[in-house]
Amino acid sequence: MSLLIKIRNITRDFPLGNEVVKVLKGIDLDIERGEYVALMGPSGSGKSTLMNLLGCLDTPTSGTYELNGQDVSNMTDDELAEIRNKEIGFVFQTFNLLPRTTALENVALPMVYAGVSKADRTLRAEEVLNNVGLADRMDHKPNQLSGGQRQRVAVGRALVNKPSIILADEPTGNLDSTTSVEIMNLFNEIHKAGNTVILVTHEEDIAENAHRIIRLRDGIIESDTKKEVVKQ
Repeated sequence: MSLLIKIRNITRDFPLGNEVVKVLKGIDLDIERGEYVALMGPSGSGKSTLMNLLGCLDTPTSGTYELNGQDVSNMTDDELAEIRNKEIGFVFQTFNLLPRTTALENVALPMVYAGVSKADRTLRAEEVLNNVGLADRMDHKPNQLSGGQRQRVAVGRALVNKPSIILADEPTGNLDSTTSVEIMNLFNEIHKAGNTVILVTHEEDIAENAHRIIRLRDGIIESDTKKEVVKQ
């Protein structure tokens, strides 16, 4: 495996009035291409802050972050936006779909920013919706879909630019238990297809899907456990 994420001594401070709150306190982390990682920790542990840094939604106060061989620690907002669109596919708890556009258009959206032609966008979006089991729902708008189907659209949108990382923040948080199992099965398939998946969750049973569980507490990594993976 090759190294996809290399983080060294990352800190993140936030000013609060006259004080400075130290949320991340010197984190070192390596994630290899093709890993399936769950980030866990109680509220205030720093997991959301770390996820925002991993997803290039924020930059560290100090330390370095190399993503796919590129140092992204000190990039401008525009450079980070370009990296996000190319390297990272996001899946959020709240789906974050555009309400007035179809499943197909929602999935195609990242390719608009990437400058892909309309014909190619449509072909790729159709292919991805097929892969996530929504071939018969392409023309439906979000309000015509169930919660699980909306999350499948969100997963499709995350996959469409063939990113280096799928970053999922509490992806089953708004779903019932049966639908959660279906969505996690989908993530397992995505991982088996060769994608690197990073999952942020506070639910142990969701984290159990991952092959590596990293637990944060008070801004540091408390434990980092890899499971023995049996090759099929």
